Amino acid sequence: MNGRVAGKKVLITGAGQGIGAAVAHLLAQEGAQVLMTDVNDAAAQDQAAAINADLGREAALSFRLDVTREDEWIAALQFARQAMGGLSVLVNNAGVVLNGSVEDFDLDEWHRGMSINVDSVFLGCKHAIPLLRENQPGSIVNLSSIAGLIASAGFANYNASKAAVWLLSKSVALHCARKGWDVRCNSVHPTFIRTPILQDLVGDKEEATVLAKLEKQVPLGRLGEAEEVAQAVLYLASDESRFVTASELKIDGGISAM
Repeated sequence: MNGRVAGKKVLITGAGQGIGAAVAHLLAQEGAQVLMTDVNDAAAQDQAAAINADLGREAALSFRLDVTREDEWIAALQFARQAMGGLSVLVNNAGVVLNGSVEDFDLDEWHRGMSINVDSVFLGCKHAIPLLRENQPGSIVNLSSIAGLIASAGFANYNASKAAVWLLSKSVALHCARKGWDVRCNSVHPTFIRTPILQDLVGDKEEATVLAKLEKQVPLGRLGEAEEVAQAVLYLASDESRFVTASELKIDGGISAM
């Protein structure tokens, strides 16, 4: 263990699978104590148990969190204070991909996507900042997407919500800097990553065909891996990036350069 985030106290949303789980495993290996939250409590518990078994110590805890509910955010952060002694890193990872053009959505479904992808980040930042101030240096890492920077006709909700995360991250960063706090906020922008969320893109189509088409869009010619995104989050969570704030880190195989 290199200990790049040794002593850090980290809350991760959407940690039951995919990128969130990969982030939790890597940060725990690098010395952090991680609180894994997910609306699927059983999945978060299983991931936490796996981390503790691998490391031979209680590096991971779990807590059920519906990121769209303010009362549950308050409860989760209270648990972080009690169980870990506070918080020094927040990773807003939970999200959903809703396919469709601007004409395809009804208002309720539009609001659902915005609630999960944007309201969750607002609530997390708002209520975590007081704890982060108490444990400076602090870091907020918000998972946006390359879809927050590059638009597509068929991803109206996802484009809009992830773009909102991108600029909200900058606003949070500037707010904390203006207050004189050593609390940073940055966004991470992956492209197609090999996680269960890709099934939302596959739908009822032939999986191999869809994945091959996605790979062809990436200059490096392949999909990304969750562990590669986790490495970016590790950097932003660590003190190595202490002079990095209001920035966006693209993990996209070069797709945004086209």
